[in-house]
Amino acid sequence: MAIAATAQTGCTPVSSAATDAVKLLVSQHQNHAPTAATVAALPYYQLAASTRDGQAVLILGNVDGVREDWYGNNHVVVFLEHGQLTGTAGLLQNLDGLRQPANNPFTRGLQHLSVPTEYTYTVDWSPGYRYGVPVKARFIPAGSAQLEILGQVHGVLRIDEELDAPAAGWHATNHYWVDPADGFVWKSVQQIAPGLPITLLQLHPYRGQSS
Repeated sequence: MAIAATAQTGCTPVSSAATDAVKLLVSQHQNHAPTAATVAALPYYQLAASTRDGQAVLILGNVDGVREDWYGNNHVVVFLEHGQLTGTAGLLQNLDGLRQPANNPFTRGLQHLSVPTEYTYTVDWSPGYRYGVPVKARFIPAGSAQLEILGQVHGVLRIDEELDAPAAGWHATNHYWVDPADGFVWKSVQQIAPGLPITLLQLHPYRGQSS
């Protein structure tokens, strides 16, 4: 998994100059972790992503309502809603879809969780035609923490999410580090599919139109 060679902001294609800039970012990050200077040098929202197969810096390519589309090369896309991973494309295993109840904890804001909270959603995974798999989730507030990103320390709340999908024989735990003021997810470890977690870290975060 690696960074995009092209990117978009909103629904508008980038210029050739911007494309060249993103290609430069590819070369900068091939052998080195991103730094505050390299991130600040380019006018793109950037998200670090790492799996067992490697790491990348993704570029925000489109925002549709609350859904954010983050792009890497080789047609890799990561979809987020309120900081939750709701889909991927272009990986060897993919989260094809995730359907939440309307009033789920992400919509309300994870910063409001003060006691363990349970809810249920369904997921689609590929390959294997594993569609409509019910997942029981239990959020557990884990207290305050300090999170350093590119030399800047953020005071955050850590929320753990225990996952149980008996039909798939699958158990896992997600982790979220959220802003106590508005629930913005600065960092998370989430499951793409059984046995495939992804770590997401906001480098140049998109926080709505005020970003």
